Amino acid sequence: MVNTTKARGFHFSEALTAQGWRQNVSATLDDNGFFTTLDSDDNPHNLPRIDGYAVPGGTNLHSHVFQRAMAGLGEVRGNPTDSFWSWREVMYKFVAIIDPDDLKAIAARLYMDFLKGGFTSVGEFHYLHHSPDGTPYDDPAQMSVAIIEAAQNSGIALTHLPVFYAHSGFGGTAPNQGQRRFVHSLDDYAKLLHSLNDHCRSPLNKIGIAPHSLRAVTSDELSKLEGLRRELVAGGPMHIHIAEQTKEVDDCVAHCGSRPVEWLLNNADVDASWCLIHATHMTADEIRNMAKTGAIAGLCPMTEANLGDGIFPAEEFQAAGGRFGVGTDSNIRTNVAEELQMLEYSQRLSKRRRNILADQNNPNVGDSLYQQASSGGALALAQHSGVLDINKRADFMVLDSQLDGIQRQADARYMDYWLFGAIDRTPKDVYVAGQQVVIDGRHKQEEAIDRDYRRVMQKLLAQI
Repeated sequence: MVNTTKARGFHFSEALTAQGWRQNVSATLDDNGFFTTLDSDDNPHNLPRIDGYAVPGGTNLHSHVFQRAMAGLGEVRGNPTDSFWSWREVMYKFVAIIDPDDLKAIAARLYMDFLKGGFTSVGEFHYLHHSPDGTPYDDPAQMSVAIIEAAQNSGIALTHLPVFYAHSGFGGTAPNQGQRRFVHSLDDYAKLLHSLNDHCRSPLNKIGIAPHSLRAVTSDELSKLEGLRRELVAGGPMHIHIAEQTKEVDDCVAHCGSRPVEWLLNNADVDASWCLIHATHMTADEIRNMAKTGAIAGLCPMTEANLGDGIFPAEEFQAAGGRFGVGTDSNIRTNVAEELQMLEYSQRLSKRRRNILADQNNPNVGDSLYQQASSGGALALAQHSGVLDINKRADFMVLDSQLDGIQRQADARYMDYWLFGAIDRTPKDVYVAGQQVVIDGRHKQEEAIDRDYRRVMQKLLAQI
């Protein structure tokens, strides 16, 4: 477990704060690792100096941790019309063999890689709950505990999102054999939440609720989940997969009489505490109405490209005032810069234009895009991070002032080059709640985490 003494503060040579880039900033922290002051001065209190450029840590709002271990296994064409639905069959075969110890080792390695890739917090959309034959463990949170312990060992901040999954399709269709490890009744799901409240004691841990998708929950179940959120997780965030695939949209229209985002906005109390994952396929009305709610769009550009989902209408959503963050979903990649680059490039390919996702107040795409995604992701995870400011947690990464051997000035152009031009975009150092977890590109627990991961992967791959 990462367990270093918290510094009482830092002196940043250059820092990207809520007020923009600032030089010579003395930052003091409270006992929980939150900024209490950010003053421009000459370091009169002799605080430890942070050389390089400090920027807010990235927020990864959507991860399925176990899928990292199957990366690359779904890249064999089974037929000329391979899709998300055929990839899902490969995933079902893989989840049937993972036990809690396996999951802990996979999660620790993935979360270490997230930190090394610039993410300081993660939303774990977790639906692998039961034993391989579908029987609940004695502690219904046993698989969740593996994830929580892995997060603690790596030092990443975790918003744990246990998934409610009851059906295989719209209309309350019975779950299939491949989903037997996912399925809960509402009563059993409530027991899971009770158990999680006992396990999630770290100030870096948050709990939310995640109805898997409209095809996996009924209208009545969704309403009751909203009640459980108020009762058992203190109004924590609500995440749901929505409108990822065109088949999902067509099925929703056939069974519910309206499109997924339209149905959700008309039948649930969607507000800024919700995160709609993917939301890839929306009409102009759905885009405007979703943006009005303040809900965060949870975009996973690398996975959406890998699965052939489609392209989120980011320009239109942004123009309507919508907020977004990024996640890594199936975890084929683990770097915040790669997800953001893919997001912007997908828009350029779709629109056949350039420099699309700058906001109205900042024409620099890299700088604007990074700050929008960091703050939006933190809101979606209910984590007090995403920006360097007073009363925010000291989650940040330190980037080299020299990119590819060229000294770069600390301004909006630096972030543009870091996202779109630099060959090496690996942070030098990473801090969570004021604790350093990555030093010169290497995690504090790297050797032990790697050793456990290699052991587990050798066992799993021998069974596939």
